[in-house]
Amino acid sequence: MLRLTSFLDIWRRLMAGERVDHAGPYLTAENAELLFAPVQTNGPPLYLGGSSDPAIGVAGKHIDWYLTWGEPVAAVREKVARVRESAALAGRTVRFGIRLHVIVRETEEAAWTEADRLISRIDDDTIALVQKSQSASESMGQRRMQALHGGRRDRLVIGPNLWAGIGLVRGGAGTALVGSAESVAARIDEYAQAGIETFVLSGYPHLEEAYRVAELLFPLLPIAAREASSVSPPQPGRAGEASVHHTSRYRNVATGPS
Repeated sequence: MLRLTSFLDIWRRLMAGERVDHAGPYLTAENAELLFAPVQTNGPPLYLGGSSDPAIGVAGKHIDWYLTWGEPVAAVREKVARVRESAALAGRTVRFGIRLHVIVRETEEAAWTEADRLISRIDDDTIALVQKSQSASESMGQRRMQALHGGRRDRLVIGPNLWAGIGLVRGGAGTALVGSAESVAARIDEYAQAGIETFVLSGYPHLEEAYRVAELLFPLLPIAAREASSVSPPQPGRAGEASVHHTSRYRNVATGPS
C-alpha cells in the first residue's frame, strides 16, 4: 500500500496540472508533467476495493468510489463508516459500490433450487482444495469472504437472501442475492440505505441471467426519473457474454460478465 500511496500522490498532482518532483523508496519523478490535460477535472475517478486498514486509508485519501464484495448489510454498513471516517480526515468524501451475484426467479423456492443446482456437482474434495488455496491468500477481502462460510455447505446462507455458495469454489466475489424479484429488490434497497450507490451484478450463465434480472428485477427498483431511465437489451460481449445497464435512484445498477 505504501507503493500505491506514493503512486497516487504523484498521479493526483499530475492530474491537477502540477510539475512533480518526488523521491521515495519506491518511485522517483523529476520535473514530471502531463503533456495533455485530462478530460475530467483533476483526472478520471478512481475505484478501489480493499478491506485492510491500509486499503481503507488509501481509499480515504485518494479514491472516489470504494467497492466492496457482497458481505451482510451490517458488515457493509460498518465498512462504509470506516471509509467515510478515513475520507473525512483527509477533507474528502467517497462514494460506494458493491459487487454481487444474483439468482432471481419468480418464486423464492425456484431461486433457492437454482442456487443448490449450481453447486450440486461440486464434490467435497474440490471444495477443500479451493479453500486451501484461498487460505493462503494475503487479501483481507478474500479472508472475509472465506470466513462467511468456512468452506462448509451447511453455512452458506449468511443473511436474508444472501448466499455464499459461489465462494466455495470461486475467489473474489463469492456471494449472491437469491430469491424472488421482490426479495432481491428489498435487499438491494437495504444496501442502498447502508450507503451503496452502485451495484455491479452478475449471474451464471451470463446471458440467461442478464435477461432474468432485466425482466424480473429491474421493474421493481425505485426509479427517480423514469423518463431519464433506460433498460437496454443485453448486448453481446466477450465470449458471448452480455450486459444490461439500468439507471434508477441508485447511481447505477448493472448486470453482466463476472
